[in-house]
Amino acid sequence: MSDGPLDELAEAARNRGLKLVRSRIRTPGKKRFGKVGLSDKSGKPVFGMDPKGPIGKPEEVAEYLRNLDAKDWGASLDVAVLPRKRRRKPVREAANDREPERPPPPKPQVRDARLADAARLVELIRYLGHEIDEKSVRKNLSALKKMGETPLVVTLGKDVVGLCGVGARVIIHREAPIGRISPLVVAEEAQGHGIGRRLVEAAEEWMRKKGCKLVEVTSNDRRADAHAFYRHMGYERTSIRFAKKL
Repeated sequence: MSDGPLDELAEAARNRGLKLVRSRIRTPGKKRFGKVGLSDKSGKPVFGMDPKGPIGKPEEVAEYLRNLDAKDWGASLDVAVLPRKRRRKPVREAANDREPERPPPPKPQVRDARLADAARLVELIRYLGHEIDEKSVRKNLSALKKMGETPLVVTLGKDVVGLCGVGARVIIHREAPIGRISPLVVAEEAQGHGIGRRLVEAAEEWMRKKGCKLVEVTSNDRRADAHAFYRHMGYERTSIRFAKKL
């Protein structure tokens, strides 16, 4: 690629909250000549990078950016997708040559999670890699309801297709409560309906009512698609998270 296409590639990366990193090698034939990669705004590698710099081809980076566009903005650390369910084909009546009329698709609705949702929530939570049983989910839902922090779900018709945990806490060094989103997960069959966006916006509204002026969300380092989603929603990387099992 010449400088023109590389400039276009850099602009495409900026539009997704990323930065195109170009190799400093200017001698054709040398290792890394013409190589490029992607990093986030803080300089953390995202794609086509190793500790010494860019190692990707421009075509590979362009394909990676196109794939970001093709995926639902609702995927995450705590944004994940479940395998798509097969839909049964409508049975045509023998005496009728016309296709049966299909009802309009249901609109996504946000509501509080219920105890009756526990079995479905187990499926969503386990897909994130958190092993839990239905009894524990019911227990946690009851405890969170008493705390006033019932998780939010999105439904399409009668099906729960998304989950978003919400919380607000007072900490000593902030003048207002801190909001927290965890986890956030969307089923694959719900993609294309803006479920991830609806859940985050509903969570933010919940936190505003609690007096929060800042929202925190965590995302695994490996989930580049989730990072792009949160940047698209106006979130910025501010810190590194550490954890220890007790």
